[in-house]
This record gives sequence, structure tokens and C-alpha cells, in this order.
Amino acid sequence: MGWSCVVARAVAIFLMLSRASALTSDIFAAGKSDKEILDNLLKNSRYDKRLLPPVDGVLTVNVSVLLLSLASPDESSLKYEVEFLLQQQWYDPRLRYSNQSHYDFLNAIHHHEDIWLPDTYFIMHGDFKDPIIPMHFALRIYRNGTINYLMRRHLILSCQGRLNIFPFDDPLCSFALESISYEQSAITYVWKNDEDTLRKSPSLTTLNAYLIQNQTIPCPIKASWRGNYSCLKVDLIFTRDRSFYFTTVFIPGIILVTSSFITFWLEWNAVPARVMIGVTTMLNFFTTSNGFRSTLPVVSNLTAMNVWDGVCMCFIYASLLEFVCVNYVGRKRPLHNVVYRPGENPVTQRLPAVLSRIGIILASPLGDKKRESTGAAELVSCTACTGPGACTHTANNGGVAEPCFVQVRKKEPPHPIRVAKTIDVIARITFPTAYAVFLIFFFIHYKAFS
Repeated sequence: MGWSCVVARAVAIFLMLSRASALTSDIFAAGKSDKEILDNLLKNSRYDKRLLPPVDGVLTVNVSVLLLSLASPDESSLKYEVEFLLQQQWYDPRLRYSNQSHYDFLNAIHHHEDIWLPDTYFIMHGDFKDPIIPMHFALRIYRNGTINYLMRRHLILSCQGRLNIFPFDDPLCSFALESISYEQSAITYVWKNDEDTLRKSPSLTTLNAYLIQNQTIPCPIKASWRGNYSCLKVDLIFTRDRSFYFTTVFIPGIILVTSSFITFWLEWNAVPARVMIGVTTMLNFFTTSNGFRSTLPVVSNLTAMNVWDGVCMCFIYASLLEFVCVNYVGRKRPLHNVVYRPGENPVTQRLPAVLSRIGIILASPLGDKKRESTGAAELVSCTACTGPGACTHTANNGGVAEPCFVQVRKKEPPHPIRVAKTIDVIARITFPTAYAVFLIFFFIHYKAFS
């Protein structure tokens, strides 16, 4: 009686297993839809989405990013909008299905709420762009239990730039992926990319965003605020459009500053023309500078744009002050009724006298003493020592000491008009030279052409 009961139970178990096998074969038969297969795979009796996939060791989630679009609100902003596809891939043996089905993969987009998904979230970014809930592009389950989860993300990144050299800085934008509830002992994230760079879509679009470098790396320890959680980081390095700033800021500034130098070539008493040029260039520079400064990021430190505006304004203002000085000097009353002879170059007309003085001083060691004793005097000629007012010193010609006699007379004070023109001539050289030196130093120091 006891053996008969054992045999009966064995037969019953065998029949149940046979029926289950037949039912399983029927589930994955060729005529079944992917919905029917998923409905059976995700039954509560055999699948629980609250549990991690039962794998040996740590569950590995492979991550890759495909850039779709890059944009910035304006050229001077430190906000960049990044749109990309985030792909996550892992293995769940509970979702393997038989090869009897003709599906290479099951489309589980409508079952995503019933499947275990990594709790990936973003850190070190700016903000999400509406809608906050991401759109699920694809959720596929392959025969061997591999799950491919693809979704679109749109982030507004808050970037870091060296605003002290703005606009010649290269802003760095970073964001990171991390599991919010599973530690590294349970889940680890790895980059699926073969290289340490992002993949870019062939139809990548940009708007005021010039990406020059990118990399995908594991989060440094100092960058992860929770060190025992797996984390991946994306670095995007942008640059600014140099030609934009040269055409809208620097070249117009150079034109306005050099235009203010035109007054040095006008007559000293051309008051309407010189005043109009000086005031007009100053107002135009103020208008251009203020209009562009309103679009710049608000910072408290000194930037390259502040240096540019300050120095250019100083040159324009200095050229206006130079005209005021020249006009004031030219209108002064001449001393001792000195007569101004027009048509003479205020610099070269005294060149022969200056050269003769230098030659005499070099030829005679006593020339300096005599020059000190006579004060403001002009050397005219070297004659015989006859008559009053003559000076005597010795010149060494070929080793033989010979007496040399120089006739001196007091210099007449320069005419104010001559002084005014001399100031203009000096300004024609010093102002353009100083501005050229500033331009060279400015663009080299801030690495404008790097």
C-alpha cells in the first residue's frame, strides 16, 4: 500500500511538470505576441521588480551617451543646453525567454513600470528642461535576458568659466550619473564607449555652443559627494566665437580710438573740428561699450573686457585733453614780443643749431662748464678771441691743444604757437605707439589667438 502511494505521487508530479513544460512551450510559441510573452514573464508569481536581478557578484550597468543638440541662450552666457540619448544596458536572468519565439527582442515600452530599472539620477548640473519626466524611447528585452533602456534627456548646464579673461575663456560644463539607493557593492556603472569621448549624432545641431573637447570618465573621489556609490562623469569644454567679439567689440574700439588721433594732424586752432572729433568718438565708444556690456555675465572681478574699455576710454579722453592743452598754450601771449614765423617745422628748424652744439660739446671737455655758466644760451660760431662777450676754451685736435673761441648769445623764448605745434608733433608719435604697444600686450596676455 505504501509503494502504491509513492508511485502515484511520482506520476502526479511528472504530469504536472509535463503540463508546465507544455504551457511554457505554448507561451513562447511562434504565434504569441510580445505582449503575451511579457505578461507571462512579469507575473507576480515569478517576477518581482523590487528585487535586484539575481546575478553573480555586482550588477553591471553599461552606460553610453549620444549627443543630439547643443545650445546657449547667447554668446556671453555660462548656461548651455544639452540634449542627448542616455542608453543603459544590464542583464536580468529572470527575463530570459525561449528560442521558440520568432522575436529577437521584446518591445517592453508599455511594461516599463513593471520591470526593475536602475535608479539613475543626475548630479552637478543646472536644471532639467520641461518636461521633467523623460520620454522613454526604447525598452528592449533580448532572448538572453539583456535589457537595453534608452531615453532622451535635456539638461540646462551651469558651467564654469574663467571670467577674469572673458571673452577668451573656455567654459567647462560637467554633469554626472549616479545610483541614488544602491551602493557600489550592489551596482556599478561603467562606460560602454570604446573611447573616453562621447558619441555624436550625425545630425548634431548647435546654437551659440562651440564644443571643442569632451570626455567620459569615472567620477573623481573629490567630485562625488557620496564616495561609496558608483558614479560616472561627463565633461564638455566649450569655447567662445572669437570672430564675434572681434567684429562687434575690438575692431570698432580700435577704429574709434585711432579716429580720436586724427586731431593731432589738424591745426592747433581748428577748435570746431577737433572738439567734434573728440566728443563724437567718446560718445560713440560709450554707446557701443554700454550696449554690449548689458549682455555680459555680472561678475565682481576685473575682466578682459573691463581692461579693454578702460584703456580705450583713457586714450580717447587723453587725446581730448591734449587738444585742450594745445589750444591753451597756443593762445598764450608771447614773451618779449617774440615773432612767430609761420611755415617752419617746429622740430627741424632748430636741428642745425642742436647738431652744432652737440659737435662742440663732444670736441671740447670744457664745453659743459661753459654751457652751465651761460645758462639758456645758443652756440653760434667759433671765431678769434676779440671783443667783449667771447669765451675761450681749448680743443684737442690730433694731440695738439689749440685755442677755440665760441661766440654766444642768449636764446629767445619759443613762441607759444611753436610750442603748441611741437606738442602736436610729439602726440602724433607717442599716442599711436603707446596704443599699439597696448594692443600687442593685451592680445598676447589674454591669449586671444590661442
